[in-house]
Amino acid sequence: MPHPSPTSTPTGSLTDQEIATQPGDWRTAAALAASGPAGLPRRGERVAVVGCGTSWFMAQAYAALRESGGHGETDAFAASEFPAGRRYDRVLAITRSGTTTEVLRLLDGTDLPSTAITACTDQPVAAAADHLVDLGFADERSVVQTRFATTVLALLRAHLESEEALPAGVRPVAEAAADAERAVDWQVPDELVALEQVSFLGAGWTNGLAQEAGLKMREAALAWTEAYPAMEYRHGPVSITAPGRAAWMFGELPAGLADEVAAVGGRLVADSGAGGLDPLADLVRVHRLAVALAAHRGLDPDRPRNLTRSIVLG
Repeated sequence: MPHPSPTSTPTGSLTDQEIATQPGDWRTAAALAASGPAGLPRRGERVAVVGCGTSWFMAQAYAALRESGGHGETDAFAASEFPAGRRYDRVLAITRSGTTTEVLRLLDGTDLPSTAITACTDQPVAAAADHLVDLGFADERSVVQTRFATTVLALLRAHLESEEALPAGVRPVAEAAADAERAVDWQVPDELVALEQVSFLGAGWTNGLAQEAGLKMREAALAWTEAYPAMEYRHGPVSITAPGRAAWMFGELPAGLADEVAAVGGRLVADSGAGGLDPLADLVRVHRLAVALAAHRGLDPDRPRNLTRSIVLG
């Protein structure tokens, strides 16, 4: 059965509806950060940030932001790969559902001070963490995470901002939210929906965004995507790019990369960074693209294949 024609119009899915609330959610998160919720990392603490899937990629982005802003050594781990015996001043866990098995096992098994950011404070994470930060206003009914993940990062960015130590070139959350409004209204070009493959690229804190962009496209639309640090793209992955395929850069484009993508016939998307969208708002555009591509392929982004809202292991 042939796919329907490409479309850039909203699908009416839960995922689409939740994507649209992100600018307001980020502003709410910024206000919450300004109120000083207990348990968020203090300047100078040595912090491990953990999560699974999307939450791990947000942990990566935050860890890079926090450390590059001079707040203290910050590492990000998949919860299942936390290095036993390594000492930190705080473990910060991200779990939308509050039921993710690997996160709960880590929190239950550590004697380190711990904080969990969650949308579900009535779940087992409440007993496992020393402190909870409640983002229930950004919870989702869809399986595919969009607004919860970006709102976590908006909260943590705003917390860094409140301590007047955002890394150079990183904008206040208020500006990111304004850019997200533009991203929500963005009309997805049909030529992007028609792409065969996309390689998402990042640098520093946007590496986590690139990883998350690739995951989102795979989850919602079963798309072939890759994700790499921008400077590593030249070391082999550029061979994937060709006519009908694209490289999508989050943040500043490294010198010479545009020419390399053009030389192999690929399409370059590089609309964030200085003078463009905030990279976190650019991730909202990928959310829009993932939903549009799912519709093009006759898929339901609210019910991705082989996935559930929370991974609970036996």
